[in-house]
Amino acid sequence: MDKVRPKKRLGQHFLKDENIAMKTAEAISAREGILLEIGPGMGALTKHLIDKWGEKLWLVEIDDESIPYITASFPQLKERIIHADFLTLDLETMFKGEKFSIIGNFPYNISSQILFKAIDYRSTVIEVVGMFQKEVAKRICSPPGNRDYGILSVLVQAYFTTEYLFDVPPTVFTPPPAVNSGVIKLVRKGSSVLECDEEFFRKVVKMAFNQRRKKLSNALSVLIAGRDIDSSMFDKRAEQLSWKDFVELSLLLENA
Repeated sequence: MDKVRPKKRLGQHFLKDENIAMKTAEAISAREGILLEIGPGMGALTKHLIDKWGEKLWLVEIDDESIPYITASFPQLKERIIHADFLTLDLETMFKGEKFSIIGNFPYNISSQILFKAIDYRSTVIEVVGMFQKEVAKRICSPPGNRDYGILSVLVQAYFTTEYLFDVPPTVFTPPPAVNSGVIKLVRKGSSVLECDEEFFRKVVKMAFNQRRKKLSNALSVLIAGRDIDSSMFDKRAEQLSWKDFVELSLLLENA
């Protein structure tokens, strides 16, 4: 097989620039545990990872056509190529609780879902390095007070430090996407557990940003009703609060 046909339904845009591939591969700083590459496609990143990671490198690919291509290109990985949808995998069982990092040129249509899954497995995920649509990458790394700051920013930053690494133009992909891309790096923080109830925390964050133009006293009125709470945070809008502020706010609402 000479090549793999990019499939629109899978959101495939194959990276063809060696320099970008090398820079992305080298951005992983973790050296413990397993490295899981999501959607290797034709192996642009894989060939820059295999020497350094060896038997610790695993691939997960949903594309029927990519599997034989990758297997032929990297026969030493044959037993560690998983033909599946990443979003459906039970990573805890698969890796038997071993720590792992994630890397990939992520399909834009599921990139946010990949991050939410990384959050779900935050106790074992060490790092994430990924290619995202630039708008999404900026949102993930955005600080409070920025118009890009939103739900995804807060939920990711609660568990990971975020770093925007570099821009990637459409011309380095086949086929070129209609948008610019960006590579980001997430490193898990020391603790994977928040001080508040984490499901309630997510609920507060989502409610706050669903009416982001309103003050929190209005956006969270359903949660505030009947509770005696005095906090200046309620006079602010969602985008003005850091993830730590949202933890504090969640605790206030829980304990009122």
